[in-house]
Amino acid sequence: MLRPAILGLLLACAVSLSSSAVILENGMPVLWVHTAGQLSDLPVQNDILNPDPWHFLHRMSLYRLMIAATDPFMGSMGTNATDSPIWGLPLQLGWMLTSGRLADPTGVSTCGLQTGDTMCISTESWWSCVNYFVSILPFLSAAQQGFMGDGLQVQMQVPEGVLDYCTTYADCLSRYPDAMGKWDAFFQGLKAATDSPLPENEKKDSLLGLYWEAQMASSYASAACNARQSHFSAVELAFAKNWLNLAEYVSAAHFQSNLANSAMFITPLPSRILKEDDRAPNIADLSREENHSLSTFSWMSTANTLLGGRMVTMWRAAMCSVTTREKGRDMLGQLLLDPTFATTTFLSIFTAMATSC
Repeated sequence: MLRPAILGLLLACAVSLSSSAVILENGMPVLWVHTAGQLSDLPVQNDILNPDPWHFLHRMSLYRLMIAATDPFMGSMGTNATDSPIWGLPLQLGWMLTSGRLADPTGVSTCGLQTGDTMCISTESWWSCVNYFVSILPFLSAAQQGFMGDGLQVQMQVPEGVLDYCTTYADCLSRYPDAMGKWDAFFQGLKAATDSPLPENEKKDSLLGLYWEAQMASSYASAACNARQSHFSAVELAFAKNWLNLAEYVSAAHFQSNLANSAMFITPLPSRILKEDDRAPNIADLSREENHSLSTFSWMSTANTLLGGRMVTMWRAAMCSVTTREKGRDMLGQLLLDPTFATTTFLSIFTAMATSC
């Protein structure tokens, strides 16, 4: 792993060359080449693997190790080396880094800032806290299920005085039993799928269902991070809420969050933290695509609120089969990526789909 000063320079160069979110370098997640390719590249203390999830490269390394360990069980996802749904998570983490969302929002330290350690992930950031639930929890579960080798013990490092993050499998299971149970079920399902008689498309759909159940359970558990929302503007918080709301649609459609698909959905996300006076779709220093994403996210969340939560409920009902989920994924892509695709069209199509289930 390179020195922080060199990594900071690489990061600054990447961000300065683009007006939109930087999530890829040479076709891979940002700084991927600098992450650990094997467990022995991470710290070990008293024969216990001891990664530092508050260092960007360590947290990103957990994804790299998880993807490598589970790839042999991902045959139903496709023939490409980047077809695993786990690829969406390192892209998401990279976006959080380059958009400044992992930095200390309190101003107390320079953690994550260009004037400090750019690889530092702040324990005070709501974004880094929420990501903890979809990085550390699944890694600990994967290790517990034997994907990292038999008998591997893992304990995450935590800054002195910080007490509200679980650091071991047993600790996380005690605090967040539903989320850990769902991740366990996903990793167990991966192993079981090897001998499953189901057709490949049904096997894929089933595994994606388990994966998104685990993701959503982690998302719900991350309500433990809510106290950290006070450090951000109301506009940024509204976007964060809308971002979480979108996950309800993506998960119900069993979105295959491989590298290519995830890159299309994450690239249009806002490339900086939003300020109080930001008003999409007219934020001058954000791209047309970023403004469109923000407007669409807001519309989906507002419509669901006005309907008393029934829009999400109807969408879930519409995603009742492998076929309707395939249609749902296509519709989401059109809605989020094509500014000419009308929201009224989206509503009318999926309402019809829901009544046909």
